[in-house]
Formats: sequence, structure tokens, C-alpha cells
Amino acid sequence: MADETITRLNSYVGFDSITRQIEHKLLKRGFQFNAMVVGQTGLGKSSLINTIFASHLIDSKGRLEADEPIRQTTEIQAVSHVVVENNVKLRLNIVDTPGYGDLINNDGCWEPIIKYIKDQHSAYLRKELTAMRDKYIQDTRIHCCLYFIAPTGHGLRPIDIIVMKKLSEVVNIVPVIAKSDSLTLEEREAFKVRIRDELHYHNIRLYPFDNEDLDSEELQLNEAIRQNMIPFAVVGSERNVIVDGKPVRGRKNRWGVINVENEQHCEFNYLRNFLTRTHLQDLVETTAQIHYEAFRSKQLLALKEASGNKAQPPQSNGA
Repeated sequence: MADETITRLNSYVGFDSITRQIEHKLLKRGFQFNAMVVGQTGLGKSSLINTIFASHLIDSKGRLEADEPIRQTTEIQAVSHVVVENNVKLRLNIVDTPGYGDLINNDGCWEPIIKYIKDQHSAYLRKELTAMRDKYIQDTRIHCCLYFIAPTGHGLRPIDIIVMKKLSEVVNIVPVIAKSDSLTLEEREAFKVRIRDELHYHNIRLYPFDNEDLDSEELQLNEAIRQNMIPFAVVGSERNVIVDGKPVRGRKNRWGVINVENEQHCEFNYLRNFLTRTHLQDLVETTAQIHYEAFRSKQLLALKEASGNKAQPPQSNGA
């Protein structure tokens, strides 16, 4: 391809308004974001999602009573909401996975999760291949999976390693240390370093990814997130507590009051900014361009091979 020649216009033409035209159409249509939360019961998954989006979107699916029976299988429960901020409409699907990792023997507890993610890819592909397909295909593909790590301070459990490795092959996975206020700052930092080392050792590929479309500033941001922030040490709370006479979102613990939006207390702000202010669109695009495209290519290749086998004439056994 020949090098582009930049030509300076002699007068105003008006095509610079294309960005406003695109923005107008997108605002009318709205945006879609689908997130999944994976982790043991009691790690505050529902609370964190509600805190991130400053709304009560999902209820806790944990056991309400100590003698309530433990779920024997991982369930998949999805809820949908439309949230609006400054005239920007976001259709939000939150997928919870109650029952995951709660048994003594958790073999295969991840299989319903993987199946659900692949089922959404399959549903999208079927609609995409339909002759009279819709102008805008409803997107239920999972754009982000928040994986909740228990704040043990020791390291990842074997199930964490197995499941994150499997999830990373089909979805953008972002690990978080749940209820990190149970750790001191020193314990928290040591725990983060230990987890990063384990993730690297086991070759678990986490979001964000780099690609040729990113500029130097975006590449530097991604590197800083991978090296310093992941896994995000977070605290969620929908309740207000009074600090210096002012209500803040937080909770009380043995050390005092935790303000979830105070960056000296936890990394909630960093996670929220990451998910909503800097990487939301990239999460959606990465899902389509990497995870869905890999699924799509594999399915179409299998379909082609199956069609080819049917078209071949039967082999004769004669000489």
C-alpha cells in the first residue's frame, strides 16, 4: 500500500463533524456491557458490583442461614438493567455464579461457567449466520469476568489456578482480592506480589492485552496495571458511614472505618476507573476480536470439514 499523502484543505468542508454524527447515533442506540462474577460464597461479589455502578443491581445469592444446604452445583443467574449517566445509556447484564467453589470436592465446578460463556458465543454466531439477520444483533457475550480471590494472605488455591487458566482461554479475566480490608497494607502488598508471581509461573493470560492499535500512553497504562494493580485489592459497600461528619461509602472493621473510595484504604477506585472510564470499550472490542473470533473460526472450520466429508463419495473396497 502506498504511503498516504496529507493534503491541506483550502477551505472548510465539514467532514470533521463525522465524530459528532457517530456520537449522536451511538447515544441513541446505547451501549451494552456484560460482566460475570466468579468466586466462593461470602466474598462480596454482589456488593462489589453494586458499589461499582452506584446502584443496587443484584442481590446476594449466598446462604442466609448457617444450616441452609450448600448448592451441589454451580448455578448461572443473569440480571439485566439499563443505567443512565449524563444521557449515556448502558444496558448492563450481570451474570452471577452461586455455588461455585463451595463444596469440599469442587471438581468440574467451573464447567457450567465455561459452557455458559461458549453458549453466548454460539448464540451470537447463529444470529450472525442467519440470512435475514437483525440489523443489530443482541450481544450477550461476556465482556469481563471478575474472579474473586479469598483474602487468605497465603496464595492461590489449586482451584483458583485451574479455573483462571480455563477462563482466560474464553473470556477477559480480571482477578480481584475480595474483602481486602481483612489484611494489613503490608500483608496486602505481599499477597498481591505472591499472586502475580503464581499467575506468571502458571502462564495465565490476564486482561488487559496489548495490540498494535494502542498508542504509547495506552501501552504504558496497561503495563502499569499488569505490574502494579492486578490483582485489585478491593472492598465493596453499599452503606454509608460517617467520617468527619460526612457520609462516605464504607464499613467499620477492627482498625476503624474503611472508606471504599479512599485510595489509601483499598483499590476500589482503581478497579472502577479501569472497568468504566478507561477500558470498558476495549473489553467489549477484545471480546469480539480475540475470544469470539477464536470461537467463530474454530466453529466455521469444523462446519467446513463436516460439509466436505458429506460431499465426498463413498470409498470403494474393490480392487
